[in-house]
Amino acid sequence: MPQENMDLEDLEGIGPKTAQLLKSKGVLSVRHLALFNPEELIELTDMTPDRVEKILRSARDIVFGSNRVSRATDLAKNFEGITRLKTNVRAIDELLQGGLEPKAIYEFAGEFGTGKTQLCHQLSVTVQLGQDKGGVGGAAVYLDTEEAFSPNRIINIAQRFDLDPNEALDNIYVIKVVNAADLEDRIKFDVVKLVEQANVKLIVVDSIIALYRAEFKGRERLAERQQRLNYILDWLMRIAKVYNVYVVLTNQVLDVPMGYIEVKRPAGGNVLAHAVTHRLFLRKSKEDIKVMEVLDSPRLPFKASAMFRITDKGVEDV
Repeated sequence: MPQENMDLEDLEGIGPKTAQLLKSKGVLSVRHLALFNPEELIELTDMTPDRVEKILRSARDIVFGSNRVSRATDLAKNFEGITRLKTNVRAIDELLQGGLEPKAIYEFAGEFGTGKTQLCHQLSVTVQLGQDKGGVGGAAVYLDTEEAFSPNRIINIAQRFDLDPNEALDNIYVIKVVNAADLEDRIKFDVVKLVEQANVKLIVVDSIIALYRAEFKGRERLAERQQRLNYILDWLMRIAKVYNVYVVLTNQVLDVPMGYIEVKRPAGGNVLAHAVTHRLFLRKSKEDIKVMEVLDSPRLPFKASAMFRITDKGVEDV
């Protein structure tokens, strides 16, 4: 058994009572424990700061190793060997340089009807495929904040990829989220549990901004909203890094005045812009064609684009 999957009681500084306390609060493994910072764990358990520091340091050393210095050449080799998750839309996968990379957050931003949710449905199916077909043989967790998840779409997409529709549905864990606090709790506990115990490799949040825009109204609450949004984005990145999973968010857009015209920009401000790894903007083109464009990315070429269309079988090439 990998050390990070050891029982909590086997970790230095944790006895049976502390292990039971952590488990009662939803922390089920050493790897899950390593996701927390001291302030979070103190708030969760009421343990003393000194004890929390000792426990978390031990957990981090187990999960990440005590020596975390790597040569850039080694990192480059590791990056070349990552397994990419494909959408199985040729133009999009080429735009993404082979598909989605793990340990990163992808943002699909755009107006209603541009294909954001459709892509999330398709990825929830393709993640279940074998590596020879562009998948990673894993399950998906779909955090639905706007009642946008459609089992019928999953069935149609699964049939396209020769998957049993019922098995495809069984491998997607849908969490209906009611407010921002609920979203935060579900990500910190339920999602991590599914990643550890149900072979979840893809995390979808559709949409990331909806609940925060609805709850934190007015300019007087903007700073609070952005702080809370930044917090949950940070948690998603922690999970992505520690568990080597794929994370996809959908985002709404705003009309921003630019001189005499209004330009559509992703919601969420600088907090969302800095937190995500790859920002992809989706828009409508002529007839039924949609366009995905790179808005910001450390590795993808700026303004590069791909065309696609949505059919009864999912997202397909033009």
